[in-house]
Parts: sequence; structure tokens; C-alpha cells
Amino acid sequence: MPHLSDLIRRYTALKTADLEWFHSLVSDWQLLADLSFADLVLWVRLRDDSGWVAVSQMRPTTGPTAFQDDLVEAVLRDDTVEAATGARLAGRRTLIDRAWNEGRICREGDPDWSGGVPVREETIPVRRAGKLIGVIQRSTNLSSARTPSRLELTYLQSASDLAQMISEGEFPFSDQGPLMVRSPRVGDGLLRLDQDGEVVYASPNALSAYRRLGLTADLVGARLDRTTLELAAAADARDESLTWTAGGRVPQEAEVEGRGSTIQLRSIPLVVGGVRIGALVMVRDVTELRRRERELMTKDATIREIHHRVKNNLQTVAALLRLQSRRLDVPEGRAALDEAVRRVGSIAIVHEMLSHTPDEVVDFDDIADRVIEMAAEVSSTEAAVVPRRTGHFGLLSALVATPLSMVLAELVQNAVEHGLRYGDGRIEVRAERDDAPLGEEHNGGRLLIEVTDDGGGLPDDFDIESTASLGLQIVRTLIVSELDGSLEIKPQESGGTKVAIELPVERHFGPYA
Repeated sequence: MPHLSDLIRRYTALKTADLEWFHSLVSDWQLLADLSFADLVLWVRLRDDSGWVAVSQMRPTTGPTAFQDDLVEAVLRDDTVEAATGARLAGRRTLIDRAWNEGRICREGDPDWSGGVPVREETIPVRRAGKLIGVIQRSTNLSSARTPSRLELTYLQSASDLAQMISEGEFPFSDQGPLMVRSPRVGDGLLRLDQDGEVVYASPNALSAYRRLGLTADLVGARLDRTTLELAAAADARDESLTWTAGGRVPQEAEVEGRGSTIQLRSIPLVVGGVRIGALVMVRDVTELRRRERELMTKDATIREIHHRVKNNLQTVAALLRLQSRRLDVPEGRAALDEAVRRVGSIAIVHEMLSHTPDEVVDFDDIADRVIEMAAEVSSTEAAVVPRRTGHFGLLSALVATPLSMVLAELVQNAVEHGLRYGDGRIEVRAERDDAPLGEEHNGGRLLIEVTDDGGGLPDDFDIESTASLGLQIVRTLIVSELDGSLEIKPQESGGTKVAIELPVERHFGPYA
């Protein structure tokens, strides 16, 4: 389905400020749909002012829908419909035009039966900064109509107040505080307050939530801010934002804890005709959600601590091997232990990075720089080696980062020990990410790596399949068998050696993902 911004820019001449107002409205109009038990369709004028285009639609979660089909991008122009929406929708243009021309909420007299079910239509002008910028069509399916309960009457009255605020430009709120990831919805629990902050209606779910906080009396007739502060834990009771939210004086969210339960509140002040008539406070019990979040935080902290301890243990092993190397008089044995120190160190670097992130994903650029530098430093050659990295590896999972760090360490040291053993030179590690999907079996991209040096090059009889080098055998095993990649080692035309690696990698979101 096309995005709201795309549709408005494609079909209308509205300004950026109007677009932002629509974004705020659409992000919050599930509330109006649920309170109204009705479908909402947002209509705006076409660029040439010859009709209307539907740019957004919302269905209620509290009642049956009036529209089975999506109306987004439907066009009403000169009493004709340029989308498969039927004559019934074309007949609604008169009501939409009335709301636009008269600047007021317009209601249809009798329900419309042309679609097979009775539907009551209503249009609400959308105003921003004193100017009309669109019209909301509100369509209520009356097929299950019955005598409304007290809860439904409260919903409908609240919906009527919100609709009036939209037509007056008072909703959505321009000064609304930041909302939480999952705000309370109408069905979670609803409280209606009067202008003094007293509860005039409490839905069963809202009352149950306050019971979990320790409430023993009835909520109706009580000042919600005072009652909430009395039930709140000591720390919450000192939070001024809780008082303002529970009193319905500002459009914001807050949480209150008591008796082991956590309740989320969202306040919506009701201002009609410039007069504050009360507020809606939606209530949601988030006790279980917060408990799971704490468990996840504990789990993440435990995983990071494990990585930290593994890193410390690996560094201890590397230090012991280094001490043992210094005590050996056999050059071959000392070289073998130095190689082991480097390999253990490259793995320790990965665990050190993982100990600082909550996910099993690391920015491999930092790891690559440290591994390249370490491999060049521990080399036994006295040649002046200048290693450098170009390009970006991006974010990699720990399953890829650990073996890849060992591969880089082996290749860089191999270039230092063999390619540049007779003189100074350069080593370049180049990385390139291509996140285009590789196919149905692998929806990630690929990582291309080249390690080049300008040294003496490969022996004439070099064969990666039969080489006796332990380092290159490790590289081949890790790349081909463990990482399911490809490896090619060949001489460069300008001299030196080039190692080309291609790996399939999953995409992770981040600076270079």
C-alpha cells in the first residue's frame, strides 16, 4: 500500500507542515476509530482542486468494518469514481463537500443500505492552524446495532469530543510528550475524567488494573491524581509527570508501580470550543511486559559478562604462551608459540567487542583494524610494514566475526612473514559489502575481501590445495568449510600477492549494514 507521504506529494499541493499534521493524526486515529466503532477514511483535495483522493484508512478493533476493500488512493472527481469503489462511495462526496465547505461535522440522516448492510455516514473536517486541510469520513456498520451499554455510550461521547477537537484543530496535540513503544489502547482500559480530574466513568479493565495496584474503593467520584499517588510506590509518588498525567492535564504517558504491578497511563485532555471539559485516561497493565524486559536485560548483561570473561581467559592463555615462548631456545618452537599467541589474541578481540554490545553483532571494521595492526606487530621480520584497510566490513554476527578475524590475522602475517620478508612494503585489506539478496535460499548479501601486498609474490609451484602452510590451511578451512565462502590466491600483475575472499553475510541494521 502506498505511503501517506507519497500519496500526498503525488496527488496534492499540501505543504510540509500539513503533511506532518496528517502524520500525527494518522498515528493516533486508531483511538478515534475504536471509540466510534467506525471506519475512518482521510480525504484530501486534489492538486487541481477537481475532487478528492483517499490517502489513509483505519478500521476499528471494537466493531465490524463498513468497508471490506481498501479505499486508499481512491479518487472522487466530478461525481465519478476513478477506482473500484462503487457508486455508494461516489454518493458520499456530497457529505464530504459539505464538511469542507461549511467547516463543520456533517451527519447523514438515515443509514445507507446500498451496500447490503446499514451504514451511518459522518464527515469531520480536519483543521490545522485555522485552515482546513482535509476531511475524515467516518462510517459505522450498524448490522449489529443494539441498545448501547454504559461503556459504549462513554466511548461514543468521547469519540464525539475527539471529532470536535479535530474539526477545531485541537487534535492531534502539537505539544504531546514522547509516547512509549506500545501505548495503551481503548480496549486495555478507559477512564473518563471531568474538568476537576474526578473519574466519571471507569471501564472494567481500567478498574481491574487499579485493583492490582491495591485499590479497594470505587474509582468513580475519586480524584484520579490523588488516588494514583496514594497507590504508587515512593519513587513514583515523587514524579511530577505522574501527577499531571493522572490528572488529565497534559497529553503524555507515565507508569506507576505498586504492590508488584506496573500500570501504564496515557492522558488525552479534552478541549472543546476552547474550554477544557475533562480528559480521557487509557490504562494498561504492563506488569508481565516489564518483567520480561527485565529478564531480557539480565540475560543481555549475563551474555556480555560471559564474553568479557572469555576475553580475559583468552588473554591469560596468550600471556602464558608468550612467557613460554621467551623461555624456549629453539627458534622453530618460539615461532610456533608466537603464532598461537596471535591466533588466540584475534579471537579475544572479537569477544572484547561482544562484551560491549547487547547483540551478538559487532562492527567488524574496528576488529579488522586491531587484528591487522596486531598481526604486523608480532611478526618476526624486521621489514618496515605499512598495513592499511579500505572500505567497510559493516556489521557481522559473532558466528562470522570470530573465524574471519582469524583469517585476517593469518593472511596479514603470512604477507609480512613471506611476501615482505626481504624488504619494506605495503599490505592493503580492502572490504566491500553488497547487500543485494543472493537468492531465495539466502536473503542476505555478500562480503568481498581482498588482501594484497607488493612483496616477492608466490612460488612458481604454489597450490592452495597442497600447501604445507598451517596458516593457509586454517584460512581455507574457515572460509570454505565454516563460512561457506570462496577463496582465491594468485599473483598480481604489478608484483606481490592477492588473496580474494567472497562470503555470504546476513544484513544487520547499523551504520554500514
